[in-house]
Amino acid sequence: MAQLMQWNRLLSTLRFGQEQLPQSQHARTEFQRDYDRLIFSSSFRRLQNKTQVFPLPGSIFVHNRLTHSLEVSCVGRSLANNAAVFLTEKYAGEEWIHKLQSLDDIVATACLAHDMGNPPFGHSGERAIISYFREGNGQRLRDKVTEHQWSDFTHFDGNANAFRLLSHQFVGRRSGGFALTYSTLASIIKYPYSSLEATKKPKFGFFESEQESFQKVVNELGLLPIDASGKKFCRHPLVYLVEAADDICYQIMDIEDANHLKLLSNEETHDLLLRFFEGETRAKIERGLTHLDDSNEKVAYLRSRVIGTLVYECSEVFNHHEEEILTGTFQGALIDHISPITAGAYRHCSEVAFKKIYRASDVVEIELAGHQIISVLLDKLVDAVLYPEKAYSQLLLDRVPLQYDMRAASEGDRIMAVLDYISGMTDVYALDLYRKIYGMSLPSL
Repeated sequence: MAQLMQWNRLLSTLRFGQEQLPQSQHARTEFQRDYDRLIFSSSFRRLQNKTQVFPLPGSIFVHNRLTHSLEVSCVGRSLANNAAVFLTEKYAGEEWIHKLQSLDDIVATACLAHDMGNPPFGHSGERAIISYFREGNGQRLRDKVTEHQWSDFTHFDGNANAFRLLSHQFVGRRSGGFALTYSTLASIIKYPYSSLEATKKPKFGFFESEQESFQKVVNELGLLPIDASGKKFCRHPLVYLVEAADDICYQIMDIEDANHLKLLSNEETHDLLLRFFEGETRAKIERGLTHLDDSNEKVAYLRSRVIGTLVYECSEVFNHHEEEILTGTFQGALIDHISPITAGAYRHCSEVAFKKIYRASDVVEIELAGHQIISVLLDKLVDAVLYPEKAYSQLLLDRVPLQYDMRAASEGDRIMAVLDYISGMTDVYALDLYRKIYGMSLPSL
């Protein structure tokens, strides 16, 4: 019989970096404290000025990374509540059953954190960093870093960077970074292996600098290796719920944003969202639409019904495949296993989004601008940390917050500090620094 991960061990209140400290006695649970810690953090607040898909809004509101993360957190909490009901019934009588009451807080917190490692300008920011090292001026740095660091840089990923942001001890900060619980940390690691093992797709869970931290999470929670090499591990089961919440939100909310921006007509949007239903359910929803006059309210009503359906179906997939998830034999994401009608509608939304949303002129233009801005910032800052004796380098480094170790002993660590600094920037901050570097913006005199 295949070995299973154990829920009792997977749900740990031990805090990363504070393992030797006694747990505080609070009215809030440790997992509720995790949630509050992120909500009140400056790293989370900065998401409000980071692009999700569309350029940050003028007169028409669209999602940014902050609003996206808050909505993902709400959906994740619903998914976790459904899972907790199933698991509580299945494991009734177990001494640890009370731990399942915290599933919603763990998942909701991990959902808040899932995009915190993303650089400015949406996914184009990740691509700009990768491109800089693979085919840009960053190629000259190949011999200055370790093989593992070079792999990290040329595969740079927001998932791995989120784990670093939350667990790394930056200069002047406490041990363990945010000092979150082990379970919350594990719930954001979608790809539990290093960049050296990222063969099928350029995604991975931690940088070389966090390898020891990742291993501590594995050991504490009992995550199982999935092959003989011992270099790849099973996901924490709650990762599947966090991933499903993100899959549900970004796909459906992008459709709603596109409708607000007139990239999709009301008729196109209604057709896309009604495809998720058939028979009497669809007829009932169509009757419900007749009671609404406001076009935005109609789309919001359809969106809420679609999200409810996807939450239910993904919850059912999780419950049905729980043992496969615990053995590490479950394949794909929860969204890949939903019913044919729902899956077909979701797939159609993806196809339309690719054609009419992600290739829209405004989206492409922000990607082009972001690519240029990040490439220039990398060039200037990397040059500054490699040659700090230059007068210009000193001027540039003096404006970098002290938490980023720009004067680390090794060149690879200094380059990593540059990536920490840039990936933490908002779109507005990055653009402002870019303009200042080129003398296009000056402080008031």
